Amino acid sequence: MAKLSKRFWFQLHGWFSLPVWVLFCFICVTGTISVISHEITWLTNSQARASNPDNLPEKSKQTLIDSVTSQYPTADVMSVVSYEPYLVNAIIFTDTDKPYATAYVNQYTGEVQAIYQTTSFIEFMRTLHSWLYFPWQQGYSVGYYLVSAMAFVTLGALVTGLIIYKNFWRAFIQPKIRFNQGSKTLLKDLHTMGGVWSIWFMAIMSLTGLWYLAQAIMWHNEIDIEEHAPIVSEAQLPSVSNAEAIDLDSAITLTKNQFSEFTPTYIMLPEHNRGMYSIMGAGDTIFYDGYAYSTAINPWTGEIAASKSPETMSALQTLSHIADPLHYGTIGGLWTKVIWFLFGVILSGMSITGFMMYSKKLVKAQKQSPVTINDTVEAN
Repeated sequence: MAKLSKRFWFQLHGWFSLPVWVLFCFICVTGTISVISHEITWLTNSQARASNPDNLPEKSKQTLIDSVTSQYPTADVMSVVSYEPYLVNAIIFTDTDKPYATAYVNQYTGEVQAIYQTTSFIEFMRTLHSWLYFPWQQGYSVGYYLVSAMAFVTLGALVTGLIIYKNFWRAFIQPKIRFNQGSKTLLKDLHTMGGVWSIWFMAIMSLTGLWYLAQAIMWHNEIDIEEHAPIVSEAQLPSVSNAEAIDLDSAITLTKNQFSEFTPTYIMLPEHNRGMYSIMGAGDTIFYDGYAYSTAINPWTGEIAASKSPETMSALQTLSHIADPLHYGTIGGLWTKVIWFLFGVILSGMSITGFMMYSKKLVKAQKQSPVTINDTVEAN
């Protein structure tokens, strides 16, 4: 019975790494790159750098929008996206000859450094990693399901690996990588060492991945996690056609008065006369994403029609806003992103070494008798 149990767990562990190893490895690699996509953008695209040699303060968001509309008078600005302090702000707009365009505007100088009509590297990597560019239809994407289902693979490999290597803690106190005993031994040592030191990382990837799967199911079944944005009631619309709405900077000031240490990261401008300013950003909490604080501001009255913060979130909303920082390692800025990147490389390497080890076992098993196969499994 012990032999069967040992073989069962070994084969189950191998199954988690072999049949889906190409997809799993691809998702690991794209996720690892996504973690440092902001830094890669800064290194490779000079037009995306927010240079500030004179230590100028940030200009207002309305000033940045004005920089775009001064060059493109017919532009219809939809949103403003802020990234890291060393990256430019992205002003997303449409124009007569531009169905969808992004202006890279230096928030310190107000200069429009570039206009792009293609997806940025940051968006490309995040989309590729999150749903493999599968189309969305009726609230779901097959790709999103495939990627989030990899949480079961990660969790299964973690659990079965711990069952197989019962004394895994020895890798912490007595680490060993044997370079002089053949490729089989070297692969085993690398795989074991990487797995043991990545236990915490695999657990985080598994749990956040399971949340993404649950989130996908809720989206598919039209279960709302976030409340729908309110609209201006007819009674609050101005009675005269030339009435002026409050400007964006005033709306941001109202939001900053609502939340201490608020930093706007994503702003949606009103799409029509009943639309509101939707202002999202980060506060003084590290475990929440950059959209955890938000307001919806009536442009005609200056009233905060709706607001959200970690203190007012439901349980599902809390999970939704802490999943990304844990999954992508943004909780501590650059240092935690470097750590997540390194362990992403390790996890990607483990998928490759696991495949190599198990494929060698299969090839060897095909050349052996059933009795010898049992002995080989028992020996491992």
